[in-house]
Amino acid sequence: MFRLIPLLVLLATPALAEALLFPALNGDAEAQVATVYSSLDEPLARPMIAAFQQANPDVAVSYEDLQTIDIYARVVAETDTGGRTADFAFSSSMDLQVKLANDGYAQESVVPLAASWPRWANWRNTAYALTYEPAVFIYHKPSFADVAPPGSRAELIRYLVDNADTVFGRVGTYDIERSGVGFMFFSRDQEQYPDLWTLVGAMGAAGVKLYSTTSAIVERVADGRFVFGYNILGSYAAEASTRNPDLGIILPADYTVVTSRIGLVPRAAANPDLGRRYLAFLMSEAGQTIMAEQLQIAALNQNVAGPNTANAMQQALGAQLRPVPVNPGLMVYLDQVKRARLIRRWNEALSTQ
Repeated sequence: MFRLIPLLVLLATPALAEALLFPALNGDAEAQVATVYSSLDEPLARPMIAAFQQANPDVAVSYEDLQTIDIYARVVAETDTGGRTADFAFSSSMDLQVKLANDGYAQESVVPLAASWPRWANWRNTAYALTYEPAVFIYHKPSFADVAPPGSRAELIRYLVDNADTVFGRVGTYDIERSGVGFMFFSRDQEQYPDLWTLVGAMGAAGVKLYSTTSAIVERVADGRFVFGYNILGSYAAEASTRNPDLGIILPADYTVVTSRIGLVPRAAANPDLGRRYLAFLMSEAGQTIMAEQLQIAALNQNVAGPNTANAMQQALGAQLRPVPVNPGLMVYLDQVKRARLIRRWNEALSTQ
């Protein structure tokens, strides 16, 4: 029997967030409202909402900025109690989004670009990967003025071993117990990198600091409190680097895991047609161009030009990129026993140095 991690304890009291209402541009106070649950920070989402409403002036948007685990919990709880839920759910937690789709909490959405979307990014026209976001290394450029920063995991191990004293407490990564995207990146590392536990031990010896949010790590590397960050969501790092010239970004040369934010229309959506309109816009050339140029999140739409696209990255890096496919295989580490075993080994490797 599949034993889900203890998320379901949250379902009795799913977290509530203050919804921000963006009125319809046509001024109709009685306009239909598209309700969006999203893990994309609301300030970053604003350009996308504005463009969607320019194309749909008769639609108001209610936007709730939630943690990924709360998106899952809200959709399940509201559906199971016979209520209505979001019209569109957009989350960076690929495993939980696929679980919603696999367990019947999402409905099929045949939108205009469904047939031409990358096959790995479309699961049964129900769950769509909408972004292309690598897990990167970040570093404080002034701290590496006289030496090249590590460009692979093997180089990172050597750097941490050789400089454990000088960098102690100045390396950051995700806390895989509290960060969904951090856990997913790490579980992929376990599949891809045979010397992973040596790397974890080296990070432990260097006094690695653990965080549940990307911004906490990025900020500390950008201002020099940290010298290095491991397995950081590249889109947030890219956006931050436009404001922080001291923040460097490296796509690991041995392999680069690529994750995606998944969008779906819940089965119990109050206005599923509006959810599909929002989904279609996020997939469109206009929506994906905003994603690439304003949000610094690489676009998947093949008609979008420029360096910040999946096409450009694939042409430049080829097999170095390892995108995570949208399919039920993502749910493997939602199994309570497997998840607990991996986290226990992680904690032991960090603490035994």
